[in-house]
Amino acid sequence: MPLKPTNAEAEYFAREEAIKLRKLAQKSCREMNAEEQEKLKKLHYLHCPKCGMEMNTIQINAVEIDKCFACGGLYFDDGELEKVAGRASSFFQVMEEVLGK
Repeated sequence: MPLKPTNAEAEYFAREEAIKLRKLAQKSCREMNAEEQEKLKKLHYLHCPKCGMEMNTIQINAVEIDKCFACGGLYFDDGELEKVAGRASSFFQVMEEVLGK
């Protein structure tokens, strides 16, 4: 019978995979010229990553959050979740580590 991975082991491999994906995305971004980046930004700017509909900006605790009223998605830019929550927690610290902040 195969052994099940522990939570710590699964977290380690998930973290390593996230780091690898972040490095690949950064490399791809560096290799893409400015014209291509601008074209992609215009195509996707303020469009919901889940359903593709246009999003609107709303304010929560004096922080502008992107909201999709079509599917109900709520999207935070870098640092906005911490501002809305009003504190940094261990969850945010782990996410910063994984996402490379």
